[in-house]
Amino acid sequence: MCTSEHTPPEEQEKLIGELKPSRPARLYGSAGCETWSACFSPDGSCFAWSLGHGIVRVLPWPLPRDHHAEDSANSEEKVLQCDHTVWGMAFGPQMANRARAAERCGAAERLLLATGLNNGVIKVWLISTGQVLLNLTGHQSVVRDLAFAPNGSLTLVSASRDKTLRVWDLAKKGTPSYVLTGPKNWVFKCSISPDSSMIASVCNLDSKAYLWSIRSYTFIRNLKYDHERTMISCDFSTDGALLVIGSFHAATGWWLDLWDPYTAEQLTRVEDCDICVYRTDNLLAALSFSPVSLQLAFKDYRALQIWDVEQDKLVLEADRNRVSGLCCAFHPQGIAIATGCRDGHVKFWRVPRLVPSLQHLCRTVLRYSVSTFQVRALPLPKKTLEFLTYRNISKKKILRCSEHYS
Repeated sequence: MCTSEHTPPEEQEKLIGELKPSRPARLYGSAGCETWSACFSPDGSCFAWSLGHGIVRVLPWPLPRDHHAEDSANSEEKVLQCDHTVWGMAFGPQMANRARAAERCGAAERLLLATGLNNGVIKVWLISTGQVLLNLTGHQSVVRDLAFAPNGSLTLVSASRDKTLRVWDLAKKGTPSYVLTGPKNWVFKCSISPDSSMIASVCNLDSKAYLWSIRSYTFIRNLKYDHERTMISCDFSTDGALLVIGSFHAATGWWLDLWDPYTAEQLTRVEDCDICVYRTDNLLAALSFSPVSLQLAFKDYRALQIWDVEQDKLVLEADRNRVSGLCCAFHPQGIAIATGCRDGHVKFWRVPRLVPSLQHLCRTVLRYSVSTFQVRALPLPKKTLEFLTYRNISKKKILRCSEHYS
């Protein structure tokens, strides 16, 4: 039902704030009131909340102390009436080149929000005015996910249930989109590498991920699994050297697999707690890499969890037993994470700040612009090369929940 849920006392310290819908309650499972997507702006100054019923609210961040409900009034807010269910959202352009992008569009401030709708249309909104700037048509079904290129350009990638991805250049009004075809099932998620060279996408029943070149608009390769699974999501690490793919199977539970996108090698498999008796019922809903560290967040039916890959430990477990979770999104500074669910309710959680090692910081700087093949060609000791290519992490990891962690 579209009502808020009580936060247990042990989670209050981790909770920063929450947004509660004020619409009348509906039967659980009925469509219309879901928060399918939520995201922070590239500079972290505002938050887009898809609260169901075709409505998106863009709120200032941090949230005012007295702001917790859908009907709270604030002069800095924008209410976007999309008229159709909103499935995917993305802010752009990214911070890398905002000034040049704004100059090219002829305005000083051109923060945009793209919304993917149930009817296949993508509405692009100018946040400063709250008005529609562009209506992008071409998809024949639900636009499930959206992503702007991290290089600051106005390149937008969309993923749809019509089994295609499209690449749009919003700086060239009227230019047709490039269509990426090949998947035989609904395209659920897409992610763009930090250097804006590669697109990763997953389909619900394909048992593989797709890699595409964003420069030539061509297919690169598949990352294949040897058994059937339902694909959920994918995301690149902040240096682009890792690609995480989330999936599950009803008989065995969920997996998080870390791949090298350059060599198509599976580096690590992360599995759900092997002691929990309801493991096979604990389905994965969403995942996201932190934009500033090697922290991987994922939302399953049991809880929101954040795993620090470098230190190999869970650093957060919150939002317990909220089985209707649908999405999670990091603040661009990595200080908070938002979770949305089927009743339109959003919660914001404080992310523990861990100091990364100097070794990892050096690795991140190098790997942002150097591929695995280029690293392997360097005249360095074997252990150094293994570290730089993430071959030093364990091949298999079982993430035990806080109840069974020892």
